Amino acid sequence: MSLARNVDFLRQVSKLSHLNGFGIYGRSHRHAPRSPLVRVKEFGENPGALKMFTYVPANLPRRPALVVVLHGCGQTAAGYDIGAGWSTLAKRYGFALLMPEQRSANNANTCFNWFNPEDIARDSGEAASIRQMVAKMVADHGISPRRIFVTGLSAGGAMTAVMLAAYPEVFAAGAVIAGLPFGVAGNVREALSGMMQSQPRPARELGDLVRGATQHRGPWPKLSVWHGSADRTVHPSNANEIVKQWLDLHGLDEAPMSETTVDGYPRQVWWNDNGETVIESYTITDMAHGTPLGLAGAGERYGAEGAFLIEAGISSSYHIADFFGLTRRLRQKPDAKDVMAAVARERAKPFPAVAPVTLTGPDISATLWPRTTLTDRAAPPPKPPRTSVRDVINRALTAAGLRK
Repeated sequence: MSLARNVDFLRQVSKLSHLNGFGIYGRSHRHAPRSPLVRVKEFGENPGALKMFTYVPANLPRRPALVVVLHGCGQTAAGYDIGAGWSTLAKRYGFALLMPEQRSANNANTCFNWFNPEDIARDSGEAASIRQMVAKMVADHGISPRRIFVTGLSAGGAMTAVMLAAYPEVFAAGAVIAGLPFGVAGNVREALSGMMQSQPRPARELGDLVRGATQHRGPWPKLSVWHGSADRTVHPSNANEIVKQWLDLHGLDEAPMSETTVDGYPRQVWWNDNGETVIESYTITDMAHGTPLGLAGAGERYGAEGAFLIEAGISSSYHIADFFGLTRRLRQKPDAKDVMAAVARERAKPFPAVAPVTLTGPDISATLWPRTTLTDRAAPPPKPPRTSVRDVINRALTAAGLRK
């Protein structure tokens, strides 16, 4: 398909949305499960004219983490949340969620404008709006400044690269799914060209695109890259270019330090001098354009199939959350009923059986210590301390698995 035809095709996408399934988990699907996202209308300056949606679960710990999730073209924040399962992960593992949403007035296909110079520069356009939303979350919910992350699909993935480049001091890590490197397009024509076939560039040149976005010179965010090998919307070669870009920033060679298989798919890993994984890349063999879904640890499932949400046997959302260091389960506070039940079980335990004492027979003390006076004998063992109610409760909590 020629470039001119691609341009014409994209102009017609909004008219074909009822045929290509863009709205399955977006605005037009009436029977989709409800997302717990809540809209926040006031969050400060909004030069990119975006909408802000959040989910803050009740079990947030002190100084919680924040994950910013950016949807793909033709999707909504709630639709992508349902499909990728991020609010379920946030509730289970106790972190806050921010999901900006594009308006059709900004982009007819509700794509984030990752190629528009006015929207990707620091403190400008859509990038500035998302940054303002992050600041709002930090102020309102006590978010830890060191535990802020960003991820996205397709145009949202490319916008994830924008946020990491424009605000590298804000984000500890990011994850790009079926996206493109930062700075490789400055208009629609260049964006389409990069989507169809990413032009190979030297790693240094790619790194300079990020270094030129701010005065920041490190440390740089960690990065997880995901791409389907059969993607015909955003060419898989873009994944290699993204990896090259961030390897240069981290000062690492292109050869992976480790190559393993996760849930049947190849994963390449690079780590820093401290042995910490700073870049990883997943290739989802034979998968088309979209977010891979599947079972996670302990048979858990996150998300639901839909447009660009593809069952692949691997949960990218879970593995990304794990890469961010968010999948450590929180120790649950003991419920009062559970405590009382555990105390009752502890008190109901029978005392251990004691062998009966024989009152008749020879004087055993005279046999063992015939020449020992009473004052020479060892003092009798001390009586065991009385068991307090606090001790009973502590043992009950331990037996119930509520305290280590």
